[in-house]
Amino acid sequence: MSDSHPSMSSATALQSLALLAIGRTGADIERMVREARQQARRDSRDLTWTDIERALGAQHMTMSDDLRWRVAAHEAGHAIAWTLLRIGKVESVTIGLREMGQVTVDRYRHLPQTEIWLTRTMAAILAGRVAEQIVIGEVIAGSGGGDESDLAKATLVALDAETSLGFSDHQPLLYRASLRGFDVLSLDRDLADRVNGRLLAAETIVRELLEKHETKLKTIAARLNETGVMSGEELRHLTGMDGDGTPTEDS
Repeated sequence: MSDSHPSMSSATALQSLALLAIGRTGADIERMVREARQQARRDSRDLTWTDIERALGAQHMTMSDDLRWRVAAHEAGHAIAWTLLRIGKVESVTIGLREMGQVTVDRYRHLPQTEIWLTRTMAAILAGRVAEQIVIGEVIAGSGGGDESDLAKATLVALDAETSLGFSDHQPLLYRASLRGFDVLSLDRDLADRVNGRLLAAETIVRELLEKHETKLKTIAARLNETGVMSGEELRHLTGMDGDGTPTEDS
């Protein structure tokens, strides 16, 4: 394969391609490379890095400039929260690939799963919505709308805290696994109030965090808006955190 990036090392080029390949299966990538090679042969030339980049980027969603900026701010908020709250190692951040945006996180398993840890987890889940409010001034419906949405995930964590994890001030020893469904929140107003209180507390934590680091939030959002993909290493560099989640001297 010829090198269409003369100033770029092979390792750097491969890292760029690996980031573009995030979210795809091995079979997907094999098919794309095969099709790119076939096209290069039809053009009577060697396969290049650019051919593969174009093949990997072909399935990215087309978004308006406004929507792309909103999604970039949303995902930047998630990424910063997971990193600065020190509850997970971000591996990659992408926008426009299959879903509007995605942050891939390796959640730290060595941390004690205390109530504080649980609240920080909810905060990281809600961070995208809060980042939109800070950067854009309003939110779009992407945070809710389904059982896999940010609001649903955060609500489920808060519901578990109140019903099955033993963190509730009300009947903490009573295990109620059957209450994992959201319908119970419509039937039990007191439970709904306690769950909502936990969500508000988590939202307050992440709002204070992102407002404190608003410059970093906007810098990462701008970078993500420009490139569409960011490695965890680049994110940690921009947030002033090293690979182990420890602040660097200038953070």
